[in-house]
Amino acid sequence: MKTILRNFISVLRRFKMATLLNILGLSVAFSAFMIIMMQVDYDQNFDTFHNEADNIYRVELQWGKETPQAIVSRPLMDVFFNFSPHIVAGAISYPIYSETVFIVDKDGKQDSYMEPNMTIYPSFTDVFTFDMLEGTKDALKDPEKILISESQAKKIFGTESAVGRRMKAKDTRGRLAGLFTIPEMDYTVGGVYKDFPVNGILQNAVYVKLDDKEGLNDWGSSNYYAYIRLDSPEAAKDLTNDFLDYYKKHEIGKNMPWSTDDLNLRLTPLTELHYVTDVLYDMVPKTSRQTILVLIAIAFVIMLIAGINFTNFSTALTPMRMKSINTQKVLGSSNATLQFSLLMEAVCISVVAFLLALWIVRMTASSPIAGLINADISFSAHPVLISLTALLSVLVGVLAGIYPSYYMTSFSPALVLKGNFGLSPKGRVLRNVLISVQFISSFVLIMGAMFMYLQNNFMRTSSLGYDKDQIIVTDLTATVLNSKDAFTNRMKSFSGIEDVTCAEFLLASQDQYMTWGRELNGKNIQYQVMPVDPSFLKVLNIAVSDGRDFREEDTLTEHGAYIFNERARKTYDIQLGDKIGDMEVIGFVPDIKFASFRTEVVPMAFLVRGKSYSGGAAFAYIKVKAGSDMGAAMAHVKNVMSEIHPDYPFDITFFDKVLNNLYEKETSLGALITLFSLIAVFISMVGVFGLVVFDSQYRRKEIGVRKVMGSSVSQILIMFNKTYVRILLICFVLAAPLTWYAIHAWLENFAYRTPIYWWVFILAFLLVSAVTIVTVTFQNWRAASENPVISIKTE
Repeated sequence: MKTILRNFISVLRRFKMATLLNILGLSVAFSAFMIIMMQVDYDQNFDTFHNEADNIYRVELQWGKETPQAIVSRPLMDVFFNFSPHIVAGAISYPIYSETVFIVDKDGKQDSYMEPNMTIYPSFTDVFTFDMLEGTKDALKDPEKILISESQAKKIFGTESAVGRRMKAKDTRGRLAGLFTIPEMDYTVGGVYKDFPVNGILQNAVYVKLDDKEGLNDWGSSNYYAYIRLDSPEAAKDLTNDFLDYYKKHEIGKNMPWSTDDLNLRLTPLTELHYVTDVLYDMVPKTSRQTILVLIAIAFVIMLIAGINFTNFSTALTPMRMKSINTQKVLGSSNATLQFSLLMEAVCISVVAFLLALWIVRMTASSPIAGLINADISFSAHPVLISLTALLSVLVGVLAGIYPSYYMTSFSPALVLKGNFGLSPKGRVLRNVLISVQFISSFVLIMGAMFMYLQNNFMRTSSLGYDKDQIIVTDLTATVLNSKDAFTNRMKSFSGIEDVTCAEFLLASQDQYMTWGRELNGKNIQYQVMPVDPSFLKVLNIAVSDGRDFREEDTLTEHGAYIFNERARKTYDIQLGDKIGDMEVIGFVPDIKFASFRTEVVPMAFLVRGKSYSGGAAFAYIKVKAGSDMGAAMAHVKNVMSEIHPDYPFDITFFDKVLNNLYEKETSLGALITLFSLIAVFISMVGVFGLVVFDSQYRRKEIGVRKVMGSSVSQILIMFNKTYVRILLICFVLAAPLTWYAIHAWLENFAYRTPIYWWVFILAFLLVSAVTIVTVTFQNWRAASENPVISIKTE
């Protein structure tokens, strides 16, 4: 062991640059591998932490051949939960979390905390695993009690017991005004549960009991998510068909406001919710197994490139180490001893690189890179992954060191000591194959990253059908809405503000929204709705394609009015003047991008509420005049909001920023793959550098002879570059179709997508070629410029 350590230190001293580049390349590869696999672990284990995760399903509603929807009605689910003995527990919840300011009395003063919250059935805690630290999960049977998370308890109450403490809900903020929010009242903490892992649909929030009467007999409104826990996964196979038979036998459909002959239910396993996309109104964070496979492939490709680079670099040192190795042979060392020593050197370098990678990962956790992934970048969260990567570092050292250790000891000592040994054709072919793998990987990763950028840019810059620039948005509270006219006038008092309008949610801030089911011509129609002020279409510059725009008088009618999009018009044959429910259809608008580019445009309607409808706006849209100072306008909006409601933390931002945040997942994935593509290219170029060093050392005499025979430095450099350009062309031809197939499959995740441009492939080829040629030219310049007398001379 001492001999191995001594040899390793000797190599570090003699070949500082080569060894440092080897360690750098491997450490970057190991750190990239660990970070990528942390994200893979996050996705693959999404929602698997519940005790009976395999027995939990979400219930989805489907009408005929239409796309299933994740939202269901309360009375229908109450029947479903109780019809079969295989359903151990069933519960509904609101589809989204809202935020509420909770007031807590502490030491004689009142502190306020903005906390996420969710309204659920008490049986929700029987479906999902709530690991209680204090109190009981059954506390929600009391409507005045709540459950809070461990982190919330520590933040609000410190080290004191939270159970029994009072929390007053005030100023609830939901993404839909008046919907999915909790009553403003005093609550008592009934229990504290252990924080949920971040990779699940349940947030660490305040959980509140659903009001006993809310939606109890509203069969036609689908406003809830429903979950069941079965006694075994096998029970799910026939459960929905059995329910439909039960549904018809007991004539449950007579309670529905329309015909339900085409009613169907679908059960989606909890562990699949992270992946399914063929369902409407689904708020679960999504990824695809395709993306996971891509990330796994990138992780192992980077390790493969690093291993190849390690092998090439070690082999490149052969000319400089040959005499030392064969002198040991002459002095009595056996091939086996030398090979083992060289192999252990490789393992030592790999392990040192792994230790450096641990430091890189630790630094990454507090860097902007951490924002690109969802996973917790910490060693404590991934002990198995860290241990397996440590073993991988040993394996990489062994695999990457086998060929160089065999190759360096394969020459005759007498031949080597005279300085006469050459590069075998087989050795050259092997190294060209290894470098080809690196080039193919680099091409695929770079072209993939470029297409991801183009798709993200396409989504951010394509026409939406309405104005997104020069608009400031802010959430609203009851205090603001109670003085809405004063609020509007205060905003318009700033000369740079053109107009103000309000709506119940932010347009295009998510994929799906509130959905209504109504009867039209004897059939059930489903459409997304957005209640707005009469001025909304005008302020956002949304054109009315047929009929008329909203007017202030529409708010004075009994029920209000609809303006549908063209998709709804064509899908359901809606006509001007039709009455849907109690509201009249007064117009149509083009198919604006109501949601994101991931989803196709679906039937939707803007509506202005009449006198008989309650509910208020949740957001204000403040339009700034063209050419006005946006910074000054933003400052004015903040001042007005703080004056009207001083204690409330308003979320005030630019509308175009909200839209950009909609594609945060795609942007992060694109940035992540771009980063790892650059890492792969960097490691590949280190490999090219090693191979060039190898060639230039072996061909020094050839270079000297060519110079004596009249070759110029440029001719010699061209000779070296020709080899690599030929390899690049072959690799590009292989990589281009692979990339096309992968990108074509990825773009299928989007309803609207960028074309697969041919120039991206050419640009990627030119980029990799340019970096390679610069690397080859830089390294060979010294050998080509050397005095031929020195290079030809034999010791």
